[in-house]
Amino acid sequence: MEEATAGAGCRCVRSSDEIVKMRMEVAAANKKYSQKVAAAKKVFDHKKAEAAKERDAAIEAAHGGASGQ
Repeated sequence: MEEATAGAGCRCVRSSDEIVKMRMEVAAANKKYSQKVAAAKKVFDHKKAEAAKERDAAIEAAHGGASGQ
């Protein structure tokens, strides 16, 4: 019976190593995803700021044109 227990222990260690490897791969995938999301957010924020400037300029032009009449 002791041999069976020792054999089971080895399998658990091997399985544990596989689980650790899997978790490391999942963590790496999540990190890469987070980096891509952060980069996309920066682009989005920049484009949003540009659009807001254009909108504000158009609103100011509309207000200026209405008060000049």
